[in-house]
Amino acid sequence: MDVRSCKECGKLFNYVSGLPLCPACNKLMDDKFAVVKQYIYDNPGAGINEVSRENDVSTAVIKRWIREERLSFAENSEIGIDCERCGKMIRSGRYCENCKTEMQRSFGNAYPKQKKPEPKRAPKDNPKMRFLNN
Repeated sequence: MDVRSCKECGKLFNYVSGLPLCPACNKLMDDKFAVVKQYIYDNPGAGINEVSRENDVSTAVIKRWIREERLSFAENSEIGIDCERCGKMIRSGRYCENCKTEMQRSFGNAYPKQKKPEPKRAPKDNPKMRFLNN
């Protein structure tokens, strides 16, 4: 395990994975997430700045939750983030559907397709095969 200092409060803790937050700050962020999620559900037309202001959560944290696909929004919502590849407005994740499809296609072509080996055919007159005539 790794010992790190918490990004929020500065305390030392045993880091396992994910964000460098101590267990107390991590629980606090989970509680804030539940409040933000409920606020968005109750106020579907709210913008990201309003959600941030009303719930005392930074816009960067809300955008991180959107990129992690913990939060997603309806198509008619004002809240959205930019696709990391093309800049198109998306409601959840890191990439738009077009970029996902394009990257999937390019990753598939990254390695040459391996041809299946053809089965070896025995020559007609195999010198290793012997027949006995009775």
